[in-house]
Amino acid sequence: MESAQQLADRFRALFLNGTWIANTNYQDLLTSVNWKQATHKVAALNTVAILTFHINYYIEGVLPVFNGGSLDIKDKYSFNAPQLKSEEDWNALKQKLFYNSEAIAKQIEVLTEAQLEAIFVHEKYGSYRRNIEGLIEHGYYHLGQLSLIKKMITENNS
Repeated sequence: MESAQQLADRFRALFLNGTWIANTNYQDLLTSVNWKQATHKVAALNTVAILTFHINYYIEGVLPVFNGGSLDIKDKYSFNAPQLKSEEDWNALKQKLFYNSEAIAKQIEVLTEAQLEAIFVHEKYGSYRRNIEGLIEHGYYHLGQLSLIKKMITENNS
């Protein structure tokens, strides 16, 4: 099994600085997307902005648990992104994701093996390890979507 440091490194690679799996990461991919692209609707797909909000919703939502707080998020609200009205709004959303990603990676890397195997809030949610791995898997799922949507937007605008 992976250590806490290995899980934190995988998390950072996905969101902040890696290229191992998808040859990109959230920070790299989203930094090159402007507000107009982020809010551009392609067919029935979610926008880049909505998916960015969605993935951050979960990261921001579980962060309090790592700090001894409660889990207050609900799946039904995970796509309720506020309307982005400017480049500044878009930049703020991206920065929130990057900040929260580093904050949770710092929390992950200091967990002991016992903490990784401890129950995450309720027994039905499994262990901390299971939830960290879930965040990573969920993140890669949406990174793939974001990559495709970005490609569709940039190809249509060239």
